[in-house]
Amino acid sequence: MNLLVNGDAEKGSGGTAEPVGQVVGWVVRQGAPALVGYDVGGGYPTPADPGPGGGAGARFFSGGNSPVTALVQEVALPAAGSTGHRAVDAGRVRYVLSGWLGGYAGQEDGAGLSVEFRDRAGTPVALSVLGPVTAGERGGATGLLERRAEAAVPPGARSARVQLSFTRSGGGTSNDGYADAISLSLAAPGRHS
Repeated sequence: MNLLVNGDAEKGSGGTAEPVGQVVGWVVRQGAPALVGYDVGGGYPTPADPGPGGGAGARFFSGGNSPVTALVQEVALPAAGSTGHRAVDAGRVRYVLSGWLGGYAGQEDGAGLSVEFRDRAGTPVALSVLGPVTAGERGGATGLLERRAEAAVPPGARSARVQLSFTRSGGGTSNDGYADAISLSLAAPGRHS
């Protein structure tokens, strides 16, 4: 089960390459993101390009027109159950952070995804970072590639801060870092929640 709200860019306004002021479920910390439709064209990713495919929905995240765009989502970890605090503190809970990250053609604009686990006082206790996917990794083609990290949730963790960031590396006005299907899930051995 994905702990994130709107990890697929489907909720709220958007659908064009124009930046939006708010993104459902996320706090816009910096820049001006866009929720771009796969049908926009003009060089943006389409369903025919490498990406999450049929389960992707109609839209993906982009960096809009800002040099740096950052979206943040704070998640409280479950208090009880097979992935609750007791199981976390016993080292029995694993997390999977995943997302499809990419960019445009040979450009190095890119998207990065991170999760920072924090204890009850809000002190960081672990960090995992994915991306950015380079133009070389994409073979110089427009598209998104899946990236994922899996590890034990650190004992004492009570919340997670997920950040999705987009960085423009070259000229132009578009920040062509792209992302879709962003997910943070927890699992206990032999069980999923």
